[in-house]
Amino acid sequence: MTDMTTSGDGRRVLVVGLGISGLATAVRLHRSGWRPLIIERAPARRKGGYFIGLFPPGMSSARRLGVLDAMGDRTARDGITYEVDRLGRRRPSMSFTDIPGQPRVLMRGDIENGLFTSLPDDVEVRFSTVPTAIAQDDRGTSVTLTNTRSGQTTTERFDLVVGADGLRSTVRQLVFGAHEQFLHSLGYMIGACIMSRPVPDLDLHDGMILAEAGRSAWVFPFADSNPGLLFSYRVDAVGPEFARPPIESLRKAYGPEPTGPLLTHFLKEFEAAEEPLFDAVQQVRMPRWHQGRVVLVGDSAWCLTLYSGMGASTGLAGSELLGDMLDRYPGDPAGALAAWERELRPFITDLQARGVKMRQFFTPGSEIERFLRSATLRLLESRFTRPIFHRLLGDRQNSIDIVARVSSNIEATPAASPGSSLPRRSNDLRPPDLVRRPG
Repeated sequence: MTDMTTSGDGRRVLVVGLGISGLATAVRLHRSGWRPLIIERAPARRKGGYFIGLFPPGMSSARRLGVLDAMGDRTARDGITYEVDRLGRRRPSMSFTDIPGQPRVLMRGDIENGLFTSLPDDVEVRFSTVPTAIAQDDRGTSVTLTNTRSGQTTTERFDLVVGADGLRSTVRQLVFGAHEQFLHSLGYMIGACIMSRPVPDLDLHDGMILAEAGRSAWVFPFADSNPGLLFSYRVDAVGPEFARPPIESLRKAYGPEPTGPLLTHFLKEFEAAEEPLFDAVQQVRMPRWHQGRVVLVGDSAWCLTLYSGMGASTGLAGSELLGDMLDRYPGDPAGALAAWERELRPFITDLQARGVKMRQFFTPGSEIERFLRSATLRLLESRFTRPIFHRLLGDRQNSIDIVARVSSNIEATPAASPGSSLPRRSNDLRPPDLVRRPG
């Protein structure tokens, strides 16, 4: 058993999860003098990923963290998005990048790589490691860490624990309660991947939307690589969807009608994909995101779903704001976490509601919704009716300003090493169980 104290050479923080929110938290807190330890359940870093739109709050936070340029930009600015049917008939339509906020198009891996290469060398990362017990007292938090390969267990002390371990967070389960208390199903499934080759007879920079009642398939273009693919469909119950291979669930969902050449191509691409995503669409809804010295960020706390388009952006912004608040309340983690949640929660609550509404844009739930969606998109072809769409979204820019204003007001708070540049490292995949230790 190792018992680390919370005094001496800096406050110690355990970050659970090596995704966007976890990496952003580690980068931000290290700048303020914290000593992060990152643990990750997987045996190595993930690669690739699926389509992500990074909106202004995420871009602003990434810029302040010094990682925006490292993330790159895959936005295909000269392409056309088409509404299509199963026979391949098409007409020009509105694309994802026409959504208010002009998102930067990336792959999930682009954001993670940009953050990972910015981790200072003294940040330790342990793979194949999970928390199995968390106990708090007045002085800190004791966490039991278990290596899932060797079975070795240690207990270590931390000043703060940040759960950034996703929709089915282990930290949330250990500290706040069972998943069933907080996961709210929207009654839809998604499947996503990066395609191995472009869609036949479609320019690399063009996109496609096949929207039917209760199901849809999207092709998202990138400027410099093969496109991303997203399936989305309605279900009565999610359990049966996981009882068979994902490709079988997808084929069943898009049948019994003939798939036609386009859907056939999409299904083959998903089946052959190296790292596909297949999951139920669920939001995390919690009365509070922190308890004592434990706090949840990103999908662990508020999963917005892919329909919102704001998951990566809120993960970055929420992690940055957490560091800002800990700077503002030195020596008072309870006050810092309470202020952080007070500032962020209205923004997240609004986005969760919008995510439910945006589902209709991605996947019309009925013939009536499909008709209304099609009519709305046709109206948006006119520059006179386009502002209607912005109003239907509730003027997203006003919400964006909330987080930007909070961050900018605190931005002048001195950090541990203001203006210092972060060491860079290769973003190559790491071997299983690699432990990076200070020195």
